[in-house]
Amino acid sequence: MSKKALITGITGQDGSYLSEFLLKKKYKVHGLVRRVALEDGNHRLWRLRHLLNKISLHPASLESYASLVKLIQKIKPDEVYHLGAQSYVDYSFKDEFSTLNTNINGTHYILSALKEFSPKSKFYFAGSSEMFGKVKQVPQSEDTPFHPRSVYGISKVAGYDLTRNYREAYNMFCCSGILFNHESPRRGFEFVTRKITHAVARIKFGLQKELRLGNMDAKRDWGHAKDYVEAMWLMLNQRKPKDYVISTGKQYSVKDFAKLAFELVDLDYRKYIKIEKNLFRPSEVRTLLGDCKKAKKELKWKPKYNFKELVRDMIKSDLEFVQKEGY
Repeated sequence: MSKKALITGITGQDGSYLSEFLLKKKYKVHGLVRRVALEDGNHRLWRLRHLLNKISLHPASLESYASLVKLIQKIKPDEVYHLGAQSYVDYSFKDEFSTLNTNINGTHYILSALKEFSPKSKFYFAGSSEMFGKVKQVPQSEDTPFHPRSVYGISKVAGYDLTRNYREAYNMFCCSGILFNHESPRRGFEFVTRKITHAVARIKFGLQKELRLGNMDAKRDWGHAKDYVEAMWLMLNQRKPKDYVISTGKQYSVKDFAKLAFELVDLDYRKYIKIEKNLFRPSEVRTLLGDCKKAKKELKWKPKYNFKELVRDMIKSDLEFVQKEGY
């Protein structure tokens, strides 16, 4: 009998790749979506268009406990992947209240509903390297203390602690993946990596003259989302629930990313980039580098894409996108 998976945030980058991955594993895939997404499918479901006849989408809200209870009672999922969140760090500075409400209460509501109505379900929480923030050590492992530098990071620490508490207090199979930056052609345009690759494609086709960026010296550990969703599944298919850092163990700056993206279309990044002070965050996270030895040893997981392959994949996709769509 096929396993049933419920994915929150199924319309996002990770949700779409995870859906594909689980379908290949013969899962029945269910997704929680806002009702407005079903009403505006062309715009909000673009990452899932090729999967719509293979998955089941259910209107519900992370901010409504009653709707989550109803959904969990209906599906009785074997596995729950909680990817849904306000996930854009910069926006969390502008709207602290909705970020905290969605990210913390949403996580609490799902955990509570599972405890009451489907306690045997396995639960995955999407943590983030932004939880480390002002890092206490380099590289960061599962034992590194958290010092978040954004409301988003704070909300993820709270979700991580809630997940651990439900595991310890109620003996539920709950674990967190502390995922470092992972990108792809399905990344939202507001994220710096996609902002760069989309702008490079537009500049190459003569549709844009310059690219405005903030802190180009920020260093990140960048992987491909396709690799990282496999790690999520591996975590829920261990004998015991544990938390894992998922990363590549290699670090590059925003400048490195931009330089390579422009080089891949035979352009010099220095001719097109303008630094805008208003694009700097109020409190910057200067460096993030993951230590994923535990995941490699226990999950037998390792990334397949390297940095250059990731950037090339995104550039290739955006060149095709701009050529086809004209923007």
